[in-house]
Amino acid sequence: GMIALALNRSSQTETALKITKSLKEFSLNSNEMGMYWKDNAAGYYWYQAPIETQALMIEVFGEVAKDDKAVEDLKVWLLRQKQTTDWKTTKATSEACYALLLRGTDLLSNKELAIITVGKLVVQPEKTEAGTGYFKTNWLGSDITPDLGKISIQPSANNQLSYGAMYWQYFEDIDKVTSSNTQLKLTKQLFLEKNTATGPVLVPIDENFELHIGDLVKVRMELRSDRDMEYVHMKDMRASCFEPINVLSQYKWQDGLGYYEATGDASTNFFISYLQKGTYVFEYALRVTHKGNFSNGLTTIQCMYAPEFTSHSEGIRVTVK
Repeated sequence: GMIALALNRSSQTETALKITKSLKEFSLNSNEMGMYWKDNAAGYYWYQAPIETQALMIEVFGEVAKDDKAVEDLKVWLLRQKQTTDWKTTKATSEACYALLLRGTDLLSNKELAIITVGKLVVQPEKTEAGTGYFKTNWLGSDITPDLGKISIQPSANNQLSYGAMYWQYFEDIDKVTSSNTQLKLTKQLFLEKNTATGPVLVPIDENFELHIGDLVKVRMELRSDRDMEYVHMKDMRASCFEPINVLSQYKWQDGLGYYEATGDASTNFFISYLQKGTYVFEYALRVTHKGNFSNGLTTIQCMYAPEFTSHSEGIRVTVK
């Protein structure tokens, strides 16, 4: 990117355009995340700075390629990063603000809000936060009707990027809860570990499966994230018939992910400072201690930096004879 800018400003436009063409061919594009590069990751070297790199790319495609669509798509990724992660330094923040305001659509000129229709009601906020346009609306008690489940969101006339969230809270038996389908996809499975002549074998546990006191149970949680996130908390509930094998809280590192695992009385908590886009598997062992029919609870996860990014697994029951 720096070479393309330098060549373009030195009247070597043809070579600079070849560089931008190659950069575009190697880019990834999606409606949700905009335009970005797979290998634009943080690191120890001076050039491993994702926010500053993306800001420079906005300048490159605006000045060299004069590609307005690419500039707007690059802005989407930059703003999406701010939604779920922290711009680490003042340098990164100033570079990002410079790039966002330098090229393409004037983001600060937009005073219009998205048109939000809930049921037959068009939401008209009384007061919005200066600069961001943030507002919050609540419906309580008798105001809530089935029609409120029908939501329509249309961007304002100038079609600029905006994002938000709606929370729908209700009560349900914990073992009847179905898994949610959000940007964080979370699945949870229980396995009985049996020793065989060829070694330990994991047998899946469902609601019709019978456990016995003394059995060793493995909990496996699979987490998929479609973007980088920071300050993520995952809480895994467990049935009262289970006791964890590992009772010591400690920091762990596996498959490129560092997290702090804390064992509690009724759940195990995972605190993740930085969750990179990808798929991760968490496992820990439990011992069956009581007989009866139990609700095993569910696993919940939430990005503390952006609470609208949350998810949960389904709930199941376990039977111990």
